[in-house]
Amino acid sequence: MSIEIKGKEMTIPVVQGGMGIGISTGKLAGAVAAEGGMGTLSFVNCGYEEEDFYQNPIEANKRAFEKNLKKAKEISQGKGILMVNIMHVVNHFFEYLEFINTTEIDGVVVGAGLPLELPQYIGEDKRIAPIVSSGRALKIILRKWKKKYNRVPDFVVLEGPKAGGHLGFKKEDLSMDLFQELEEIKKILREYGEESIPVFIGGGFGTKEGFQTAMEKGADGVQIGTGFLFTKESGLDPVAKECLVESLRKGKIEDQIIQSPVGLLGRALNTEFVRKVEEEKVPAKHCVACISTCNPKTTPYCINEALIRGVKGNQEEGLFFSGSDGRRIKEILSVKDYLKEILGE
Repeated sequence: MSIEIKGKEMTIPVVQGGMGIGISTGKLAGAVAAEGGMGTLSFVNCGYEEEDFYQNPIEANKRAFEKNLKKAKEISQGKGILMVNIMHVVNHFFEYLEFINTTEIDGVVVGAGLPLELPQYIGEDKRIAPIVSSGRALKIILRKWKKKYNRVPDFVVLEGPKAGGHLGFKKEDLSMDLFQELEEIKKILREYGEESIPVFIGGGFGTKEGFQTAMEKGADGVQIGTGFLFTKESGLDPVAKECLVESLRKGKIEDQIIQSPVGLLGRALNTEFVRKVEEEKVPAKHCVACISTCNPKTTPYCINEALIRGVKGNQEEGLFFSGSDGRRIKEILSVKDYLKEILGE
């Protein structure tokens, strides 16, 4: 099941999804890469713990990213692949890409929008990949990248509606057949003569059964977020982690579709905060103008503040993104033990 991507080898076909804010840190990404997978750092407001974050968020994020990358490299010891995930809708997207290109990260994966300009900012020594929700989106990216930059994705992530976090779907498309879309993606890659590009499928494949089904249906591997959220190495507050797993196990909470201030649908746990913002507006206290599609005057709540409260363990006022796999989480495992469980080793 070994996969080579531009000279770097994955010995297990598992991509750890980028989860912000503060979930996909160097500790988690490094642990996944150390097992031979693809560990992913989240760039989205990763500097939230820096002292000057609210005064100087751009530099705080850059500084924190370098700290996380150093930690990930120390843990992984050259094994696997280390990527960074950044959303296309963040403000200062191109400035961040230029900075990322100067670091020793193995590559960049972009979601929440079509990264048509990505090859312009990331050198050919690094790996680049889009997260897409359809073959149509991939076709647009392939056409632009090949024509303007003579580059193609080094891998593709097809993310389905059962994934946690932001989704690239309209409500009427949430019941789409993801495996049919996988076939379409494979067909498009063949048409472009790029059938060797690996395709990882995400959204509900974080169990042994889900992993096996994805591989049987023709995926080269899987992307998993929620399963890694509930590992010992994730950045989520340990007490909140245990409490949420217990609530999920007992059926007290579950995942649901929400409308994000980013302008996309998302999948999150239906905690007290999620129920509250369906009824009333929660004004932002410290807007850092992080999302290009968010209007502070009209947004129902600040997603940055809600996610920070969540990662710090505030279960009453925090937002917790989680995919459908959350319903099957029974206990907190180490990354090593979780991977053994889903890979059947």
